[in-house]
Amino acid sequence: MKGKYVDGFVFPITKKIVAAYKKMAEWGARTWMKNGALAYYECMGDDLAVKSQGGMKPRSFKETAKAGTNDTVWFSFIVFRDKKHRDAVNKKVMSQMNAEAEKWKDMVMPMDPRKMAYGGFKAIVAR
Repeated sequence: MKGKYVDGFVFPITKKIVAAYKKMAEWGARTWMKNGALAYYECMGDDLAVKSQGGMKPRSFKETAKAGTNDTVWFSFIVFRDKKHRDAVNKKVMSQMNAEAEKWKDMVMPMDPRKMAYGGFKAIVAR
């Protein structure tokens, strides 16, 4: 994967609205890629059981995302050349979102943004 900067997200989605989230995510993939992102991934949790390793038990994604029993956890990321490229692409995407605001005005957000973790990351090791 060519890219040295990643925007990453972890958040819970209620299982009964996964289809609504997937629709929004597909729009996101088309939009970010059209505006220059190098890769776009939306990954739904599949094996989230935490196993002790060498006497240590790491926190689970479900715990980190404050996911309920009816939630699934998503790990999503967008790849860019560098932070400057990320900022330019995101500016274009936000402009497009604002231009299309009428299309989204009645949409119910299929996630709780207060439970989302987000950050920009420099890729230190990438092959």
